[in-house]
Amino acid sequence: MKLCMMISSLSSGGAERVATTLANYWAEKGWEISIITLASTERDFYTVAPSVKRVPLCLTGESRGPVSGLWNNIARVRALRRVLLQEQPDIALGFMSASNILCGLACIGTGIVAIGSEHNHPPMFPLGQQWGALRRLVYPRLVAVSALTEKSAEWIRDHTGATNVPVMPNPILYPIPAGEPARNPAEVKARLGGDKYLFAAGRLAYEKGFDRLLAAFAQVHARRPDWRLVVLGEGPLREDLEQQCDDLGLSEVVALPGAVGNIGEWYQASDAYVMTSRYEGFGNTLAEALAYGLPAVAVDCETGPREILRHELDGLLVPQDDPDALVSALDRLMADGQLRSRFSESALEARPRFAVERVAAMWEELFSNV
Repeated sequence: MKLCMMISSLSSGGAERVATTLANYWAEKGWEISIITLASTERDFYTVAPSVKRVPLCLTGESRGPVSGLWNNIARVRALRRVLLQEQPDIALGFMSASNILCGLACIGTGIVAIGSEHNHPPMFPLGQQWGALRRLVYPRLVAVSALTEKSAEWIRDHTGATNVPVMPNPILYPIPAGEPARNPAEVKARLGGDKYLFAAGRLAYEKGFDRLLAAFAQVHARRPDWRLVVLGEGPLREDLEQQCDDLGLSEVVALPGAVGNIGEWYQASDAYVMTSRYEGFGNTLAEALAYGLPAVAVDCETGPREILRHELDGLLVPQDDPDALVSALDRLMADGQLRSRFSESALEARPRFAVERVAAMWEELFSNV
């Protein structure tokens, strides 16, 4: 199989991790894999196997207006089309809405099979009028467009005209290969002290809900003073969250170490996981935490956590926008070592549930069918 994968960049993110995970897996099987990005390799956070061909188009950048944006995207389609005609893959696979659209347009008239993949719940990330119109134009012409959950698949069918919309969960690697930047969790533990560690990870942005995590942890910590909280990630709300820690008196018991490339070591060094997102496409870090045997508390979203965490089996699912329920669930989990042990044992079943071999086989069946 010869496969070209198209994505905006390989910077830190869930879709980028999925793309590199699948690319490396298929390359190891002997497939010819190319990853095409709009961005240069300077933005790469994830690494690919030496046998994976990297083709950076170096065509990112802000447009100055609608006309400039149109010409920039025409240039991107033309550049992508040149690469695809040169590579002549069996299949071109896009990752995320814009790449799906560009990939679909670039494949017109080439005879190359084009498939798209959504990695968010689309209504939570509106594209705007022009890109939305392009999606309605292009998606029905793609051979398939995958979704992470059935609810997202329903939305795609109802709002884009796509008819073949298989549900493909994200693959989870266990153990997660370490990369750069690496930071030793023992350094943070030495500074914070404490006996038990609650862990969270994600972009420091509104949708991840770390503001409400800090508010909830402040209440629970008053009852469970032996616990500490670590939030990995980077993003636009760092200063706001640091100020909130100061205001809540949490600066000595909460750490925000930034983004790391050795997240697996941080899962191993933790005692429980928490996800407080306002919305998720899937929830990669929640699935990873379960694969590492961490009992979890997750705020229910329209899509994502409810497809991963099994309530009262490997963790606790709490309603959206219910701060009292979040505090109660965290307090229950942090107070009960036997409950954490029971959840932890069941959580390990996430490894086969989201194993790259299982998810890749689902993709391979789709490729074979088309």
